[in-house]
Order: sequence, then C-alpha cells, then structure tokens
Amino acid sequence: GIVPSGSTTRAVTVGAGGVPDLRISLPALKDAIGEFVRIEPGLFLMGCPAQETTQCNELEKPAHRVGITRGFEIGKYEVTQAQWETAMGTNPSTFKDPLRPVDNIRWEDAQEFIAKLNTLGDGYRYRLPTEAEWEYAARAGDSGPEPLPTESDAFGWFNTNAEGETHPVGLKQPNAWGLYDMRGNALEWVADWYDESYYANSPTLDPTGPATGQQHVSRGGQFSFNPQASRATSRLGTSVNAPRGFRLAREPLK
Repeated sequence: GIVPSGSTTRAVTVGAGGVPDLRISLPALKDAIGEFVRIEPGLFLMGCPAQETTQCNELEKPAHRVGITRGFEIGKYEVTQAQWETAMGTNPSTFKDPLRPVDNIRWEDAQEFIAKLNTLGDGYRYRLPTEAEWEYAARAGDSGPEPLPTESDAFGWFNTNAEGETHPVGLKQPNAWGLYDMRGNALEWVADWYDESYYANSPTLDPTGPATGQQHVSRGGQFSFNPQASRATSRLGTSVNAPRGFRLAREPLK
C-alpha cells in the first residue's frame, strides 16, 4: 500500500463584480496526517539479543526487558513529502517525489510539523515515538535474530538495492504489525535524547531516554546503509541539525 498524496480539499471562493466565482482547491492540514496502526501494550526485549552477536554493536547492549504500558498509534509509513508540503508549504527533500519519505529534516523541524498537526483539534496528540516505542513496533513481537543481509531486501531499501536514493513508501513488505519501511529508506528521528550508556540504567517501564543531551536518537537505518546497520535494534546518536526523516506517533487526548 502506498500513501495517497491526499484528495480531500477545502474550497476558497474568489469573486468580484461581474466575474464568475472561482473555486480553488487547497490542501487541508488534515491531509498531512497519514495512516496509523494501533500498537497494544506489552513487554519486549530491547537491544541486541545474545544470539545475534555477529551483527550487533556495543550501543545496542545490554539487551533488557522493557514494558510499554500504554497503547499508542504509530505511522504506517514514514512521513511523505506530500504530507510535509501540505503542512509546511515547502519540500527540503533531496530526492523529490510526493510519495517518497521527506528527508533533510532536522529534529526541530519535525517538532514544528507536529505542532501544526496538534492545532487540528481532532482528539489526538501527535508526537515522535520514543526510542522504546519505535523498537517495540519495529520488532513486532519478535525477540529473535533479525533477517540476515541476504534476506533483507524484501523488507527495506539499503545500499544493496536502493541505488543510492530513497524510494516511495510502502513498496516493500510490512513487518508483522503492518508497518512499512521500519528498516532502511529514510533514517527516522525519535523523541529521545541520546546517551550511549542509557541501556545500562534504563527504566523498565516506558523509558523516555535521558533528561538532556547533545544529540537525539535516530532509528531504522537508511538507503545508504548496509542491512546490518538498519536492523530494528540499531541506534545512532545524531546532531539535532542532521538531515533525517521521521514517523509520527499519536494517542487520544483524555
């Protein structure tokens, strides 16, 4: 499934004496929302499992049990350029295509986009997923070793198949929970500050990362990374000004 660029519009009537009214269709902010998948609470093993020693690195250790106690929704796809342009009126992406993920987005730019969605008053609070929520959704109930590079092309765009650029979202197979491009395509911002040793002291329930930091976490790898660097447990500390993509999360307002 590929995200439609949006067909719902609002009409603006323009007219003057003796001139027939013209109806000009403009994109509505709600067209920037996209599709979501409901993720139920649960427990999972966060970090690189012991049986995957040949692929994981020290930033993914130690593997530790984490409980997600509150259900949430996460974007079925990475935020597309069409969604971004609808809300922001610009498209900073390197590889222009309405259905490709937006890229060249700083962490604060993503927050600005989210703030606009939160003006909709549609009963939801939009945000970036936490690092724990992102990995929980990416692993989709599987705590075992991830696909080897020879098996990865079916699930994402990497340096083995992407030919040096992003691709329209939703072309590869989804994970077991129906989420597309959780591996490869565009690197995705998450909400957390980055600390390479955070896993050693992470809370067991609903971790949200360090209170402060110099970098934010990005997840999922990208088109220029190899499959091993794009696994669900892979994590990077990234300057807040680095160019990335992102995926939305949301929950109903109480």
